[in-house]
This record gives sequence, structure tokens and C-alpha cells, in this order.
Amino acid sequence: QVQHVESGGDLVQPGGSLTLSCVVSGIIFSDYDMAWFRQAPGKQRELVASIQSDTDTVYLHSVKGRFTISRDNAKSTVYLQMNSLKPEDTAVYFCNRKPRNHRNWSDYWGQGTQVTVSS
Repeated sequence: QVQHVESGGDLVQPGGSLTLSCVVSGIIFSDYDMAWFRQAPGKQRELVASIQSDTDTVYLHSVKGRFTISRDNAKSTVYLQMNSLKPEDTAVYFCNRKPRNHRNWSDYWGQGTQVTVSS
């Protein structure tokens, strides 16, 4: 049974930093592309960043230069380092997966982790 367990969300002031983690079980982690999505209240879920390997990453334009996605295949974990946080980054953050060279992300979603940026 596949599981995604996200953690690391918190209340942080504008300009602050957080690192999110997502541990995935039930798959051969290295066979999958991984991604972070987020969903703010009243808005659609959006793709924030994705990673195939450390040299193959894609970012939402509004987070480029502030967020860094990385992965540790030995720990089956994907990370999202978030710096210079803004109030508009407030959302529930989720990780997701898709097999290499497949088009669609999984229909499975974990519980997510809440990030709130506020003074």
C-alpha cells in the first residue's frame, strides 16, 4: 500500500524559511518523479516543483529562486526548502509521484502539511 507522509509545515513570518519533508512507502522510490503541490483556501491545487534527478527540476514561476526541491532515494524522501516566504505561499502542501516518463501524477494524496506565512 502506497503512502505519502508530509511534515514540516508551520506558522512562519514573512521572509522566513521552512523545510518540508515527504516520506513515501510502498514503491521503488527511485523509479518515480516526485513533486510538491499546494492548495490555498478557495483555490485550485497547483504544482509548485517537480524533480526527476538533482539536475532535472522544474519550478512554478512564482517560487523560482526561493524554493528548492531535492530528494534522497536511500530514504525514500523528497524535500522542499522554502526561503523568503511570502503570505501568498500560505497553503496546504502535498507531495505526489508519477512513474518515469508517464504524463499524469497520482490520484493518491496524503494529508498534506499546513504552511502559514503571517506576521
